[in-house]
Amino acid sequence: MRLLSWKSLPWLLLLALATTGCRSSYYSVMETFGKHKRDLLRDALEDASEENLKAAEQFEDALTQLKELTGFDGGDLEKQYNAFKSDYDGCRDRSTAVRGRIEKVDRVAQDLFAEWERELKEIQNAQLRGRSQAKLTETRTRYQQVHAALTRSEATLEPVLSQMKDYVLYLKHNLNARAVGSIKDEALEIENEIGKLIAEMTRSIQETEGFLKVLDE
Repeated sequence: MRLLSWKSLPWLLLLALATTGCRSSYYSVMETFGKHKRDLLRDALEDASEENLKAAEQFEDALTQLKELTGFDGGDLEKQYNAFKSDYDGCRDRSTAVRGRIEKVDRVAQDLFAEWERELKEIQNAQLRGRSQAKLTETRTRYQQVHAALTRSEATLEPVLSQMKDYVLYLKHNLNARAVGSIKDEALEIENEIGKLIAEMTRSIQETEGFLKVLDE
């Protein structure tokens, strides 16, 4: 009988991470598939980076749609509005996914560090224990930098989403050429905000890539 790979595990098992009391069971099962906390943290960080990249692309798409909408020069206005609203909905969903990824990263990281602290006490050789302690300190410090970068990028999401929601609702209530033209200047402001958002996400991805190298050492 062939064993399933860890990626084939039921989603209900993966959801055990959301419940503190079940996390130890989750980790135990994952270890039987050769996936230890360090591996799970690496996977979670890679997923977070990928989600950040997808979110950045979605916001860029929304900005493109907004520019086309505010530059309306004939055609199907409602169709252009629907395209912008669709991208806004995508941005909102991506933002929720980004937050979820960051929360998962931090849960696994804190569990990894807690386990590392406990296991340090079991090392009898003082020299080896000191080396492991130094490695833990270095890894935790680097992780804090990554987490700060991820948190900064997450913080840029809500202000941009709030502005986009205003535009979506305003245009929903006033879908005509004059109303579209009236938010053209404001669309330039959100362009700057999206630029900042993408810059923060890019920095968080770079920080993550640097930390992954530390994990692999």
